[in-house]
Amino acid sequence: QVHLVESGGGSVQAGGSLRLSCATSGYDFSRGRVAWFRQRPTKEPEFVAVMYTGIGRIHYDDFVKGRFTISGDDAKNTVYLQMYRLKPEDTAMYYCASDMSMRGSKYAASSYNSWGQGTQVTVSS
Repeated sequence: QVHLVESGGGSVQAGGSLRLSCATSGYDFSRGRVAWFRQRPTKEPEFVAVMYTGIGRIHYDDFVKGRFTISGDDAKNTVYLQMYRLKPEDTAMYYCASDMSMRGSKYAASSYNSWGQGTQVTVSS
């Protein structure tokens, strides 16, 4: 069974940086994918970035491209989301999610069957 735990959220001013961590257990880094989603109150989860950990393929949503970087450390069983030049509209609960079936769209929350509890990111103007 895969277990994910996010950390690293917090409150920053616009233009600041944060690094989120997603510690995994039971997840096989040689195959599968780990994604970051974010969710605002009353909204559906929104795709942010995904890493295919076995092959290193990475995709970002356009609104974070050039500002966020996803990376993985299989020795630490952890996937990171480094966020730069944060904007107030980045304020949300951030979740990591994993999938080893590799079925379904990488952009869809429904494609991921393991989720962490989330970490809050708040960006003030």
